[in-house]
Amino acid sequence: MTDAERNKQTMKKFMTSINSNDKALAEELIAAEAEFTTPVSEKPLYGGAGYLSVVDLMRKSFSDIRWEMVDMAAEDDKVAVSWICSGTHDGDFMGLAPTGKRFSFSVMNFYYFNADGKIINDVAAEGLIGLFRALGLSKN
Repeated sequence: MTDAERNKQTMKKFMTSINSNDKALAEELIAAEAEFTTPVSEKPLYGGAGYLSVVDLMRKSFSDIRWEMVDMAAEDDKVAVSWICSGTHDGDFMGLAPTGKRFSFSVMNFYYFNADGKIINDVAAEGLIGLFRALGLSKN
């Protein structure tokens, strides 16, 4: 099996981890030293627990949030994934009161892997504007 094939299999497990909030699986798939920067935290977050802390934050605002993999391409130590993110805005989100609106938007992420096949970085394209539009919070 090539590194690219292995990394694609990891990404399928990763989807299970974020949709089920499986911390043990996240720790298995994401390197402990992997550093993630996010607008929701002033400090970098590390490893599977750090990554899932952002997922936990999203679940507080969107209790039924789901990520579905639409497409994936892999080469060497990189995997690009096109996701559809959907859910219901039923909790406070970054100071915005719940609207009760359902949403669905596309986002593209690029994942990088170490030699052991663990995720070491996740670079996301700007996807939150899709969420704001879906919730009627943006006029653009």
